[in-house]
Amino acid sequence: MEALIPVINKLQDVFNTVGADIIQLPQIVVVGTQSSGKSSVLESLVGRDILPRGTGIVTRRPLILQLVHIDSEDCRKTSEENESKKNGRLYRGIDGEEWGKFLHTKSKIYTDFEEIRQEVEAETERISGNNKGISDEPIHLKIFSPHVVNLTLVDLPGITKVPVGDQPKDIELQIKDLIFKYISNPNSIILAVTAANTDMATSEALKVAREFDPDGRRTLAVVTKLDLMDAGTDAMDVLMGRVIPVKLGIIGVVNRSQLDINQKKLVADAARDEYAFLQKKYPSLANRNGTKHLARTLNRLLMHHIRDCLPELKTRINVLASQYQSLLNGYGEPVDDKSSTLLQLITKFAAEYCHTIEGTAKYIETTELCGGARICYIFHETFGRTLESVDPLGGLTTIDVLTAIRNATGPRPALFVPEVSFELLVKRQVKRLEDPSLRCVELVHEEMQRIIQHCSNYSTQELLRFPKLHDAIVEVVTSLLRKRLPVTNEMVHNLVAIELAYINTKHPDFADACGLMNNNIEEQRRNRMRDLPSAVPRDKAVAGGSQSGNVGEQTDGGTGNWRGMLKKGEDGPASDRAMLQHPLPASPQRGHAVNLLDVPVPVSRRLSAREQRDCEVIERLIKSYFLIVRKNIQDSVPKAVMHFLVNHVKDCLQSELVGQLYKAGLLDDLLTESEDMAQRRTEAADMLKALQKASQVIAEIRETHLW
Repeated sequence: MEALIPVINKLQDVFNTVGADIIQLPQIVVVGTQSSGKSSVLESLVGRDILPRGTGIVTRRPLILQLVHIDSEDCRKTSEENESKKNGRLYRGIDGEEWGKFLHTKSKIYTDFEEIRQEVEAETERISGNNKGISDEPIHLKIFSPHVVNLTLVDLPGITKVPVGDQPKDIELQIKDLIFKYISNPNSIILAVTAANTDMATSEALKVAREFDPDGRRTLAVVTKLDLMDAGTDAMDVLMGRVIPVKLGIIGVVNRSQLDINQKKLVADAARDEYAFLQKKYPSLANRNGTKHLARTLNRLLMHHIRDCLPELKTRINVLASQYQSLLNGYGEPVDDKSSTLLQLITKFAAEYCHTIEGTAKYIETTELCGGARICYIFHETFGRTLESVDPLGGLTTIDVLTAIRNATGPRPALFVPEVSFELLVKRQVKRLEDPSLRCVELVHEEMQRIIQHCSNYSTQELLRFPKLHDAIVEVVTSLLRKRLPVTNEMVHNLVAIELAYINTKHPDFADACGLMNNNIEEQRRNRMRDLPSAVPRDKAVAGGSQSGNVGEQTDGGTGNWRGMLKKGEDGPASDRAMLQHPLPASPQRGHAVNLLDVPVPVSRRLSAREQRDCEVIERLIKSYFLIVRKNIQDSVPKAVMHFLVNHVKDCLQSELVGQLYKAGLLDDLLTESEDMAQRRTEAADMLKALQKASQVIAEIRETHLW
């Protein structure tokens, strides 16, 4: 099981190469207040002075410290270097049995630990500045030594309350956010450091640990500065867990004082002094406290924690590998044959455009109608309902009908309803079908324009790699649609014009309607005759009706002019007066000529039975013929739109794209990738390799029965 920690270190190295922290690896996170002794604890575990020391805030960036135990006999070679033997090369020139490596300095080897400390300080100031500010960008340091146990630790800035120097006012929140980022990782072990000369009940380290680990299953407490407690007091109750119990335990340690550090006291000497202090002050607890016991405990806890985390870690790695593989597929491969690539992209776009219209596209929209489905909806729902809502007699009044009948008869009274009035009025009504038909063409054109964006977003993501090619394709398709729009509009206009060109009164449906109408009129006439009083001879009634119907308009009560007609209307009952009133002209003065053209002809009377019958006949004929034409238009317009617009674009799209874009002089320009696409592809490929390598590492664990 001891080999599990190096495996995690190897995984950490794998993800460090791509600079990613998407995998939350098991690690020990050290938290505590400022000057609580965190750095001293870490140096005790390393056995060397490697961290900046001083007063105030010293640790200003996360330090991810990997301790790698190596055999004394092979102290000059790390596991990576042993692997490099296979390639016939070795790192040479390493003097000493311990050394360190930083991630940001690549392969540079540090054998002087004072130089390591200086590099930590320099790298901290490089990112965080020299004004005591902090940064969340970590420093990665790996220490190889035969005197350490395998551990991965994270040293974080100490919790502070009051900003000093040029620190921002919210420095406390910044530090806590940084701490929360690391301890919120469920795969981490929290090492809560508290000084023994402070009240354990007020420990900030334990407080923040409990926020993310309320059960205490991954929190270990460390009590530092046991030798600095007030005279007459000890930490026995604290170390025994009687003050605040901690599930994973409480371990006390003795750090080097600042004087010891200034006098260059060795960590090994400090360890001996610590052991002597514990034996003298806490003899019953000496074997359960101290730096060595802390190192062994951390090693054991980390191994068990890694073992528990590996199944979930393996699943997470596999899921991410699948996601990055899909992402890399979306970015596409680097272009080698530009000519072939351009032709493939054009062909694929044209095919996806046609498939979207036909309803066979790979990516089916589920939130709204799209492509051919929306075109069908436009034809049969939007256009169909709009035509059905057009009133056959809309905008046509009885006076309009009567006026048309009179105008069609000329100066002579008509014995029959003139056909010219019917044609005149029915053409006026049929003309109203043109605007909805042209609007139908416009809606289909808009939908075919929307299909371009749909194909770009869902069907051909490769186009996103080449923004200039995408824009060029959009322009070509838009231009093709724009050219077909007037042609289609002209055809739809002609369909209505065709209906207006010849009013086919012999149409079978219209003839049937006329026959039925005549039967109804004859039936009404017989009913009126049957309702006449028996004292009136029917032949007289017929004659009277004919006279009233044919002559009454011209000779009204012996007056013989329109004034008598008006007077009769005024003298009659209110129910017999006309519904439409026109103002009468003033009586001309004697001696003045009257311009008859300026005198409006009034119709201020109730329509006669003949007039009512004639208007009803015309209105019924108009409605009957209008319904026939509307049915024709409702059927022919979608067919025209499909033929002249939709199908034509489908059939000509690929040839149009090839003709406009597939040219040698345009290849380099059209296949120029966006600025960040190549970088994103490289990053995705590197991450995928890292995930695949991590998966192999975990597979090796299973094969060696470490898991």
